[in-house]
Amino acid sequence: MINKFEASTLMLRVILGMSFFIHGLVKFQGGIENIAGWFDSISLPGGLAYVVALIELVGGFALVIGLGTRIVSVLLSLVMIGAIFKVKLAAGFLGDGQTAGYELDLAFLAMAVFIAINGSKMFALDQLIFNKQTNKSENNKVA
Repeated sequence: MINKFEASTLMLRVILGMSFFIHGLVKFQGGIENIAGWFDSISLPGGLAYVVALIELVGGFALVIGLGTRIVSVLLSLVMIGAIFKVKLAAGFLGDGQTAGYELDLAFLAMAVFIAINGSKMFALDQLIFNKQTNKSENNKVA
């Protein structure tokens, strides 16, 4: 029988992971130096652009395969909090006609926080890795 909660969480994890992976990829393809310059222009260290892009790219991929899900979700939550408060909040929920609003960032934040709190075990590499370690530990206790 399929666990509806785990299936729903898997869907959130994979969609969120794909979305962040693509956002990170675009930052590198479009010229990460440009993003770094933009970060400088809004009073953030330009090097932070590389950190954000790597979290999005690597973290997005990790979410898709279910590796480090809770840690990655916390990191992505921090990225979204920064984006909302530093960049998007002034434009409003739906934007101001020139700049996008924070509605998508807020949805991503909610998804990431949900996954950080609840985890996501279905089809997760974490589950495969840690289940084997748990089974080995249990077998050692029996012996």
